[in-house]
Amino acid sequence: MRRFSSENYWEERYRSEGDSGVGSYGKFARFKADIINAFVGTHEVQSVIEFGCGDGNQLRLAKYPKYLGLDVSKTAISKCRRLYANDKSKAFVLRHNYDGQRADLTLSLDVIYHLIEDDVFENYIRTLFAASNRYVIIYSSDSDDNRGYEGTHIKHRNFSSWVKQNLPEWKLMKHVPNRYPYKGDYKTGSFAEFFIYRKAAQTHRKPANANY
Repeated sequence: MRRFSSENYWEERYRSEGDSGVGSYGKFARFKADIINAFVGTHEVQSVIEFGCGDGNQLRLAKYPKYLGLDVSKTAISKCRRLYANDKSKAFVLRHNYDGQRADLTLSLDVIYHLIEDDVFENYIRTLFAASNRYVIIYSSDSDDNRGYEGTHIKHRNFSSWVKQNLPEWKLMKHVPNRYPYKGDYKTGSFAEFFIYRKAAQTHRKPANANY
């Protein structure tokens, strides 16, 4: 049996004029933007790297001083470059050309549960955390329960346990449940939630007016 390739799946999807999915549009996109923009402003984040920028639609709502978007899909990167051609605060690079850039905050939005291969998942999450100087925000499911998802491009993972075991220098700062929880229909609810991490050595305190 041919091994499933997450990279090939997304390149083929974007090349056939598919998009990043319902999670990057409408109310879900607004929910994600509300949480992340508030965090960026409150914690004076000056630079952001997103691992899995997709088609760039979610980015329309973002308020980031400096942004680098990475993706495994050449088609997605080309689309983002065209979409934001006049925005000098944003740059886009194919994941394979990532050269160790770092930022105050790294993002993973609706990506982890699409990483079917175990080695791809581990490489991805290690790189995600290594690229951050201060914070990591993950928006994903956090469970090993995959009943009903066999044979698809979804594989749920209890990633927070993996982080706790393998990256002890990072601590969970905040868990934010979804404003629209999943109740059986992915178009109206999502199983993804926010997990916000910081380096344990940091002493930054959450301001009293932080809205996230």
